[in-house]
Amino acid sequence: MQCTRPDGFFRIHGTRRHPGVCNVTMAQPAYQAGRGELDDLTLRRAQQGERAALELLVERYHPMVHALVWRMACARGECHVADLVQDALIRVVQHIGRFELVGPARLSTWILTIATRVVLNDRRRDPARLPELVPAAFVDPATAAAERELAAAVAQAVLALPEPQRIAFVLRQYHDLDYAEVARVLGVDLGTVKSRLSRARAAVRDALLRSHPDAFRGSR
Repeated sequence: MQCTRPDGFFRIHGTRRHPGVCNVTMAQPAYQAGRGELDDLTLRRAQQGERAALELLVERYHPMVHALVWRMACARGECHVADLVQDALIRVVQHIGRFELVGPARLSTWILTIATRVVLNDRRRDPARLPELVPAAFVDPATAAAERELAAAVAQAVLALPEPQRIAFVLRQYHDLDYAEVARVLGVDLGTVKSRLSRARAAVRDALLRSHPDAFRGSR
């Protein structure tokens, strides 16, 4: 199956693993980092199991979860991505009561942690079928045509990174997490995150200097 998202939208009514489990029709545009968190009142209601609040929770964070999973698992096919997204959102709903309102993590960071672990656990279960990721997973469909060539070059450079560096880079650059949040998501110390990101940025910069020397002349 091709990894395509018509017009940048994605719709779920249920998946092979969880048919009909998602009762909210969702057709959300491509995710952009920086969207506000769910308000505290709705979050508390969701933690108490209120259906309407849980639906709002899923609707709010579905685009973010889908964007992350798509970038990490696109090449396995749209159906597999949908399964993983659904797995992650089900775990969010099941465990939302454990989220600490006054804890150190933002709700979005907590949810990204769950989604990241769902994808990584899926890969560990079937290491022989690790996907060959494709640049299209990293290029927003809304990107202007004139910028797509450069966006594709950036994506290709990101895909060439070792997985630990790539995941840290995606969380920081595409999902706007700070260093401490990336460390919490990945379960590593802050120094490890800084090292991975430093190496990732250097590798991406060097790749772009080779592929587009005119555009990045003088960036060293």
